[in-house]
Amino acid sequence: MKIKDIVNRDIVTLTNCEHEPIHIPGKIQPHGFLIGVTADWKIDFCTDNVADFIAVSYTEALGQNFAAVFGFDAEQKILDYLNTDKIQDAFPLEIELLGKLFQVSIHQSHGIYVLEAEPHFPDKEKLADVYTQTIQFVTQMNQTKSLKDLCALVAEGTRKITGYDRVMIYRFDEQYNGEVFAESRRDDLEPFLGLHYPHTDIPAQARELYIKNQLRIIVDVDYEPVPIFTVDDKENKNLDLSLSILRSTSPIHVEYLKNIGVGATLTISLIHHDKLWGLIACHHYSKKNISPEIRLAAKLQGQFITSQIDIRQSNDEYVSVQKASLALEQLTGLEIPLLQSSLELVVKTPQILDLSNASGVSIVSRDKIYKNGLTPSDEKIIKLIELIGNESTNSVFTTNNISNSFPEIETDSDFAGCIYHSLGNNDHIIWFRPETISEINWGGEPEKSIVKDKNGLHPRNSFNIWKQIVKNQSTKWKRYEINAAIQYAHALHNQLIMIMLSEEEEKYRTQSEILKETNSELENINWISTHDLQEPLRKIQLITSKMLTEPDVVSKESIAASLKRVSKSASRMRGLLEDILKYTRIKNAKEALQLVDLNKVLKSTIKELQEVITQKNAVIEFENLPEIHAIGFLMQQLFMNIIQNSLKYASEERTPVIKITASQEPVIMRHLYKVHCHWVRFSDNGIGFEQKYAESIFKVFTRLHNQEQYAGSGIGLALCKKIMQAVGGDIHAEGKPNQGTDIIIYFPCDPEDTLI
Repeated sequence: MKIKDIVNRDIVTLTNCEHEPIHIPGKIQPHGFLIGVTADWKIDFCTDNVADFIAVSYTEALGQNFAAVFGFDAEQKILDYLNTDKIQDAFPLEIELLGKLFQVSIHQSHGIYVLEAEPHFPDKEKLADVYTQTIQFVTQMNQTKSLKDLCALVAEGTRKITGYDRVMIYRFDEQYNGEVFAESRRDDLEPFLGLHYPHTDIPAQARELYIKNQLRIIVDVDYEPVPIFTVDDKENKNLDLSLSILRSTSPIHVEYLKNIGVGATLTISLIHHDKLWGLIACHHYSKKNISPEIRLAAKLQGQFITSQIDIRQSNDEYVSVQKASLALEQLTGLEIPLLQSSLELVVKTPQILDLSNASGVSIVSRDKIYKNGLTPSDEKIIKLIELIGNESTNSVFTTNNISNSFPEIETDSDFAGCIYHSLGNNDHIIWFRPETISEINWGGEPEKSIVKDKNGLHPRNSFNIWKQIVKNQSTKWKRYEINAAIQYAHALHNQLIMIMLSEEEEKYRTQSEILKETNSELENINWISTHDLQEPLRKIQLITSKMLTEPDVVSKESIAASLKRVSKSASRMRGLLEDILKYTRIKNAKEALQLVDLNKVLKSTIKELQEVITQKNAVIEFENLPEIHAIGFLMQQLFMNIIQNSLKYASEERTPVIKITASQEPVIMRHLYKVHCHWVRFSDNGIGFEQKYAESIFKVFTRLHNQEQYAGSGIGLALCKKIMQAVGGDIHAEGKPNQGTDIIIYFPCDPEDTLI
């Protein structure tokens, strides 16, 4: 029978160190021995040191039946152990082998039963003592609230149970860089609490083994590895030791431990949601071994942590989560008008920053940017939205390092992190956080974790504190902060839809009102075309007919008078048609509003009417008028109609006087409007009117006097009303019979507002 060892002698290089086959080293630590048996209980693997523990060598054992070497009683006890409901990983089998007592751990590895025997601990701690310590720990654990407090308690409790010089709770980040999160140590030792270690200190394949085998012990870092031998009956024969207690460690890791002065270690995996959350790392500065009972108690300490991670993290975040939830509730409960301009109010609400603990926020809607707090420039916001759109198809994007995600954007200290959410229809909301410059203390320079020299690869031998200054990053967004932002983004999206629907409804309502008014005007125009226009036509027809039928009877003087009457009727008809044309051409022109100086409009109007003013011997008095948002030529037409109306209805008993006054500052007419506006008043001393007609005089073709007394179409003031509607203003009339008339016009200061 040919025998060979299975020692893995592959050379580890910089290119393959991340894939070092540490699960098949082919050797073990010397504080126990290993035997591998097949399904038919034939010894197929045996370590070189078996003779150090029992009176048999590996050459004598290999290829033999287990019972032939160790006896049928030993084999039967092992079979009974494997068939019981005991947790074999927790309770090793206590068994006598060739007259000596051992504690044997058993597991299967690809069809091979792997038996790892350690000498029975003669002075092992009693289980009652471990139980008492565990009960005491559970009592203290219930008094802690935060995860950090719990980890500190576990570190202290584990050191008491195991007796190691230093116990650390080692927590990983997303990249598996480690941080010493809690620590209990001998008083004379340098503290490691708060130090960070790079992910290369524990490579990927080692992390995988920590998940499979949650307890790892090294009794003496100066140990001489013991090779495993096997019957040489297959090519590339090997033994997977992933679940082994005695498995020999990577030589690079052993050298690492020697460099930091450690003599023995115990490592317990902390598994959370099937991932390696962290480790309980126990260091001793000389050789040290502990019994399986103590190992089990230490392992139980780790399970206390992993069972409490979610609860303790929730407790740690509870206050912040409550604050975010309250901010979200208050924000979504605000009664905000369904207007696009209400976004200015939304973005200034303090709760919009509180819900995600942001320092700034911007809402982009309809190509307008609303901002609050510390935010980048509008140009950078637009660029950021464009880059996020190119980078991701998701509606949500978060980062705490914008410059790393998008180097094209020149960042500054005001914004380094963001939560972005698309609101649809090319609308967006972004929360910002400023740069947080942080200092990380590493246990040695992370870039030099593996060193290569002429003798091969080595771990670093310097563990002096190496400080790293981290810039261009904000504090990380917590999950509850991102969730709160997402929830509000959905609420805001719905609100924007409601605003759009409200505006559409308002547009249709306005169009309906315009249509209704237009129909009414068409009826009036139809009436005037069939009534008022027929009257001058009838007169023209009557006069010309009489002149044609009685040419010899009619005198020259009578002909001249008749022609004047024809001309007058034709002139009246032309004026009526011109007024109808002006009236129908006025549309909703708010989008064309500009700043108009009413002083210039008034002077131009007076100049144009100068002949009539002189003829009437009228006096025009006026004061400084404001600038308003309107359309220049419509204001000219408005002033023209109002002043002409005052001149037309002047009293014959007194000199016509028209006074024009105005508000010098914006005012709120609370009995009429709740927005700031300017007013202009035209007061005359003419014939006046009864106040009950104050509304009807603005209706098209309405006359309070007959045509013979006062010429006109009845369109003038209706035209004024329509002009004011077109610019979002309003017009009122006040009258007293035989005393005069006041026409007051109102203009909103903000062109977005309307008074009608």
